[in-house]
Amino acid sequence: MSLTKIDSEIVEINNSAENIFNYLSDFKNFEKLMPSQVTNWTSTSEECSFTLNGMATIGMKIIEKTPSSKITINSNGKVPFEFHLFIYITTKDANNCTGQIVFESDLNPMLKMMVVKPLGNFFNLLAHRMKDIK
Repeated sequence: MSLTKIDSEIVEINNSAENIFNYLSDFKNFEKLMPSQVTNWTSTSEECSFTLNGMATIGMKIIEKTPSSKITINSNGKVPFEFHLFIYITTKDANNCTGQIVFESDLNPMLKMMVVKPLGNFFNLLAHRMKDIK
């Protein structure tokens, strides 16, 4: 198995890095960013689980927060494969920043073939929805 890395697009956000970081530091806010393919959402501020398109139940846990710049999330509980998710927030000025989601996992070649495109689309969608955070 080899490390599979999926980078979302880097999106321009008209909001401060601090606001985006604070919002994304609480999984209770994530539900508002999720697409319609996500069902059975449950969360606390630090952990969440959901079903993606009837495929698999995914659990995640925030394990590290670097104020206003990075949130590290690990897979948690029942998941089809272990993964790490990094949310990067880069300050441009007081009211603007960029956001990007990076996924890393050791996937076997067959699984990689099946998940790279849908996960890439999913992370791009989430990254773009960061622009709507008020």
